[in-house]
Amino acid sequence: MYRIILAGLLFCVLAVQAQAQDRFWVQVEASPTLSEATERARVYARRFDDVQGYYLGRGFYGIVLGPYSESLAREELSRLLRTGQIPSDSYLQNGRRFEQQFWPIGGGGAMPRDTLVPEQDTPPALSALPQAPLAIPDETVREARASEAALSRTAREELQKALRWAGFYDAAIDGAFGRGTRSAMEAWQVAYAQDPTGVLTSRQRAQLLAQYNAVLSDVAMQPVRDDVAGIEMQIPTAVVAFTEYAPPFAKFAGQSTLPTAQVLLISQPGDAGRLAGLFEVLQVLDLMPPDGPRELRGDSFFMEGVDDDRHAFATASVEGGAIKGFVLVWPAGDNPRRDRILDVMQSSFTRLDGTLDPNLVPPGEDQAVDMVAGLSVRQPQLSRSGFYVSDDGIVVTTSEAIANCSRITLDRDTNAEVVAINADLGVAILRPLTPLAPVDVVTFQSDTPRLKDAVAVAGYPYDGVLHAPTLTFGTLEDIRDLQGDERRKRLLLAAQASNAGGPVLDASGAALGMLLPRASGAAQTLPSDVQFSLDAALIADVLTAQGVVPAQTGSTPALSPVALSRKAANFTVLVSCW
Repeated sequence: MYRIILAGLLFCVLAVQAQAQDRFWVQVEASPTLSEATERARVYARRFDDVQGYYLGRGFYGIVLGPYSESLAREELSRLLRTGQIPSDSYLQNGRRFEQQFWPIGGGGAMPRDTLVPEQDTPPALSALPQAPLAIPDETVREARASEAALSRTAREELQKALRWAGFYDAAIDGAFGRGTRSAMEAWQVAYAQDPTGVLTSRQRAQLLAQYNAVLSDVAMQPVRDDVAGIEMQIPTAVVAFTEYAPPFAKFAGQSTLPTAQVLLISQPGDAGRLAGLFEVLQVLDLMPPDGPRELRGDSFFMEGVDDDRHAFATASVEGGAIKGFVLVWPAGDNPRRDRILDVMQSSFTRLDGTLDPNLVPPGEDQAVDMVAGLSVRQPQLSRSGFYVSDDGIVVTTSEAIANCSRITLDRDTNAEVVAINADLGVAILRPLTPLAPVDVVTFQSDTPRLKDAVAVAGYPYDGVLHAPTLTFGTLEDIRDLQGDERRKRLLLAAQASNAGGPVLDASGAALGMLLPRASGAAQTLPSDVQFSLDAALIADVLTAQGVVPAQTGSTPALSPVALSRKAANFTVLVSCW
């Protein structure tokens, strides 16, 4: 009977994991204890009818809404963030990290909307139980209780960790063998055809721990003491090796057996403010995928990032004016081994005296603006310019800027969504997902401009390398394009590709239109200083159709180049496609 019940439970868990590839959730919170997570799930369930909770590994329990199809999940995330119904750091979750379900109580997750119910595969058999040393005798239940009573708290916690890692336990690691631990022991015994007593014998404990540690056999977890960084901890020495110091990091790169693995020791002087700065920097590094839970708690932080290739984890804290921690980057999909490695690294982490000197390594020729301590900063696949047209942050840009994007940002910091696209005109309207109040908005010029008047394009000509927008000056050559189309004006100015989407301004700072991207693959190549802009009146019509009333003006006095630059900087925005 026990085997039948366990087989059913395993079937449900594996079925959830198999279906996760086609499901998406909105993750709203993660809690470090099951009791806290259950209470928070109960609170959310009063407002939403699709609340679920899953153990995420590493001692965290996630609260999610869903499941949905991918398109619906993105729409729901945008809607809930826009209406303030969920925390601003909520994000999409694809279910790869989901393990045991704890909410609703009793399980029973729904199928994703807009998808068919996938067929459930037969769960694979459990791995063979390791042989225990012959020197460990069999025990009666009374003898097992007696030997168990002699265990230290650390040893008891280790057994709970092993049961959790094996998928039988989902409560607190506290060394107290209560009802939850006994049930987990009994389930483990049933799974391996042992008498279901709920008390592990010495031999069974040895077998469970052998299972728990087997995944570490080929990574050679060994203590490494770095007196320069002031850190001692165990790391997987068979797959990573020290390469260099690049303050605030001591780098251990992956070897030929596992080249994607990395370990970074974090060591630098600083306080809580500098810790917060490090928290922000780590999130933009290429080694930390953007999707995953992260939290800054004042004097410490943790973050995780998961994509198709990597699963990264970082943690650091400040004590006595020293910031110390570590980063582990591991191949995605190898969770049992990664979790064990991370357990050992966290439990063995020891602070020593000293921190990495920021001047330890002199500057070299390999410095770059898109690198931090020799690590690549994550870059968007495309950057273009745009401009604010309303006090709540509505942005106009070129439709080229948002093609094939999984994420759109404004000035690299604020996520945005597409409100409307007019492919014929080549214009897109964006809205920030979190409240945003621009310093100024564009005013459209309603009067017809004069040929040969001076114009300027405001934008980011070098893909956002410069921290502020710049003006590129030129002249208005014609109020039509070369085919006589009055929707587009012809300009003479030397713009860059990432200027596209920026406002074309007259001498007073009013917008005559939006700079269009240069046509690619055309049979005829025009001179590089021949550009075209979309007429302001057409942009205003698109905005009006979306309920946005654009500001308009007639002719006004010209501004000096300095004043024009300052004015344009207040409403021009970098639009990035990730």
